[in-house]
Amino acid sequence: MFVTFSSLFSFSGIGTSRFNIPHMDKAVHFTFYSVMVVLGYLAMPKSKEQVVGRSKLLWYIVLFAVLYGIIIEVVQHVATADRHGDPLDALANSTGAIVGMLAVRFIFFRVPSLK
Repeated sequence: MFVTFSSLFSFSGIGTSRFNIPHMDKAVHFTFYSVMVVLGYLAMPKSKEQVVGRSKLLWYIVLFAVLYGIIIEVVQHVATADRHGDPLDALANSTGAIVGMLAVRFIFFRVPSLK
């Protein structure tokens, strides 16, 4: 919901940044989608994880995030007056989703050592 609102709301006329950092919006897209995948995985009930499998469930979440990011960029281009869809934003979204998946795999999928 937050990502949808932030992606489609017009921020024109609002001082959104005091700093002029080039391509900062790409870092924001990357961060939002990384967090989306991590939170999506954490929000899934354990019963769903057992039925589908952890790895497959994580891939579904990443696929959802990537498709969602592409759809949001298209909607920005088509349905808003002062927002424009950017393929590089979609790339940042997808990259963030993949890094979020890698973080989940690193944190939650580790096999304990046999010491």
